[in-house]
Amino acid sequence: MSQIFIVDDDDAIRDALGWLFRSRGHTVRTWPSAEALIGSGEIAHCGCLLLDIRMDGMSGLELFGWLHEHGHDMPVIFLTGHGDVPMAVGAIKQGAFDFVEKPFNDNELVDRALAALDMHQQQQSKRAAAQAIEERVAQLTQREIEVMERVLAGQMNKVIASDLGVTMRTVEVHRARIFEKMGVRSAVELAQVLAARK
Repeated sequence: MSQIFIVDDDDAIRDALGWLFRSRGHTVRTWPSAEALIGSGEIAHCGCLLLDIRMDGMSGLELFGWLHEHGHDMPVIFLTGHGDVPMAVGAIKQGAFDFVEKPFNDNELVDRALAALDMHQQQQSKRAAAQAIEERVAQLTQREIEVMERVLAGQMNKVIASDLGVTMRTVEVHRARIFEKMGVRSAVELAQVLAARK
C-alpha cells in the first residue's frame, strides 16, 4: 500500500506532519534524516515523499538525486524555508512534484500530497498495463510481428501475402493468431492497445 513518507530533521515538524496525515486517515512513516530513510529499506513502499530541503548530513536535494540514481520515482514534495525557494524551483525542473514553504498551510499540504499520491497510482497502473501489453507482444512469433506491422500500416491481406511470399490463407491464420494473443478483435483495437503502452 502506498504511504506518505516524511523526512525532516526538525522533530516538531516531523511530529506535527505525522499527526496531520494520520488524523486524515493516511498511513505515514517519518525519519529524522535522509540516511535513516535509505537505511530503513522501506523506500519501495513510499507513495509520496515530503522532504526537507536543508538537513544535516545528506540534504534533501542530495537524497532526491540518490532516489533518481537508484530508480525510485515516487513524487517528492520539498518542504522549504523562504531562502530555499530557488533551490526548490530547480528541483521541480528535475522532476520534483512540488514545494511548500514553511510555515505551511495544513490543508494545502494535504491537498498537494493527495494529488501526488493520485498521480503516482495512475502512473503505476499505466506502467502495469504497458508491461502486460509487452508480455503479449513477446508471445508473437517473428512472422506474426511482420504481419502485425503490415496490418497496422493498413495493408490488405493480399498485399501482405505478396510482400511476404505466402498465401492469403497463411496471412489470415497469422492475423487471427495475432488478434487472439493480443486480446483484440480488430486492427483498430490492436492499434489502440499498442498505443497505450507508450
